[in-house]
Amino acid sequence: MRKFNLLCFALFLIVQCLSVSIVSANLKEYYTLEKVVVYSRHNMRAPLNITPDLLLYKVTPHTWFTWSDKSGELTSKGGELETLMGQYFRKWLEAEKLIPENYVPQKDETRFYANSAQRTIATAKYFSAGFLPIANVEVERHLALNRMDSVFVFDSGTFPLTAEFQEQVQRDISKMGGTSKLGESVADGVALVEDILDFKNSIYAKENNLKTFHKKNEPDFTVKVDGKLNLGGAIRPAMTAADALILQYYEGAGAFNRKLTFEEWQRVGRLQSLGLYAIFHMPSISKPAVKLMRKTIREELLHPKRKFTFLCGHDIGIIGTLSALEVEDYELPESIEPLTPIGVKLIIEKRSGKDNKEYAALKLMYLSSEQIINKEILSKKNPPRIVSLKLKGLKANKDGLYSFDDVIKRLS
Repeated sequence: MRKFNLLCFALFLIVQCLSVSIVSANLKEYYTLEKVVVYSRHNMRAPLNITPDLLLYKVTPHTWFTWSDKSGELTSKGGELETLMGQYFRKWLEAEKLIPENYVPQKDETRFYANSAQRTIATAKYFSAGFLPIANVEVERHLALNRMDSVFVFDSGTFPLTAEFQEQVQRDISKMGGTSKLGESVADGVALVEDILDFKNSIYAKENNLKTFHKKNEPDFTVKVDGKLNLGGAIRPAMTAADALILQYYEGAGAFNRKLTFEEWQRVGRLQSLGLYAIFHMPSISKPAVKLMRKTIREELLHPKRKFTFLCGHDIGIIGTLSALEVEDYELPESIEPLTPIGVKLIIEKRSGKDNKEYAALKLMYLSSEQIINKEILSKKNPPRIVSLKLKGLKANKDGLYSFDDVIKRLS
């Protein structure tokens, strides 16, 4: 009986592999890839608070990993990972016959546009080195270094700040159960981070007379829009620490002297991503905030000469765009970051079918946590992880593709 079960399981795996290859073959056979727009999160950076007098050094008596780069800048490992991803894209798009081998783009065929932060510019540079190694790619940016481009960050000027807007924000918060419930949803992550940090013995705890991040007269988590978006509350420092712990984990340095299971790291990731989770479920905020990015993506998809576009920004911009597009909830297997892992790419493909209709496919492409830690070479046998996205209110065809016109309307 056991042998029969094992045989059935083996046959099931073979059928699954065949079904994947058949779907892939169908896409190539029946749908020609015409252009690709990529909206990428920057790759691995140093934490944002690594000056000794700032928060990270106050919330733990432990010694943080020593980053070789300045606060918020792309790390050398981040550059290597992004180059590997660029190489994978090159092989993928050559196989799809969108680009020839050793492709050197003609004018307007490609665009590389980044926010003006060091980590986003550098990410675009490293990706282009892997993707177009013999082309002299110029990364476009519109502002001085480390000035924030409103195409890529939440532009406070787009928020209406009317009574109706504030009421809609509150309705969106209520649909998630309120900010108190949001705070409670990551309580296990807060407790775990406190234990990892030995928080009760930290300078921050002693200065504020605390034993945990929770404060008696302060809500755990708050969302406020008063000219700009503010994510606050008592556990906000714990979210910052969770971000630094994840970056330390990716560097292979772990959680100080504590060995965590993958599930425990996912708890840390959920805490770190609490603000993103809230924004993803708040179209009242995301739709006006990413208006310029939606316009940019739409223009790139409609550009008559463009084959490939690479836009490089931040997790908050990507999650806002997913929210504004009304993407259904999704899961990312093998990632400790549940929504927008480091270096993740939102990909929108335009394809033409043999039925003379135009289609669009939306997906997220990312490295598994193990691929990041081990800096693995990407190939057909070891590809990045890919998750197809579904759009609320729109019907996909049997191959999971949407009408191109419907996606353009959604971007509008």
